[in-house]
Amino acid sequence: MMSYLPEINKAKRVNGFVIAMRFNDGTEKHVDISQWFKGPVFKPLKDPKFFAKFFVEGGTLAWPNGVDIAPEALYDAADVRTQSKKKTKRVTRRIHPNSK
Repeated sequence: MMSYLPEINKAKRVNGFVIAMRFNDGTEKHVDISQWFKGPVFKPLKDPKFFAKFFVEGGTLAWPNGVDIAPEALYDAADVRTQSKKKTKRVTRRIHPNSK
């Protein structure tokens, strides 16, 4: 059971559907919000102009159409900066295979 309830203090768009967030415990993450674009309620968010209208309300991200994403889900989501580093390492290993 999670005893810590995360809240977003600050959020800004990085690029595409990636938002940089700072939580109330100081954790900072860059999260790709498009992973939640499932179902009709999220359809408006696929429009970059509408997506950019997000705001922080009640400690989480919200949009003018009433959509929000639970702060715990955002807190637990993968940081795209970490994912990029892992992919780079894997590619590097393929490019420079170990000698026999």
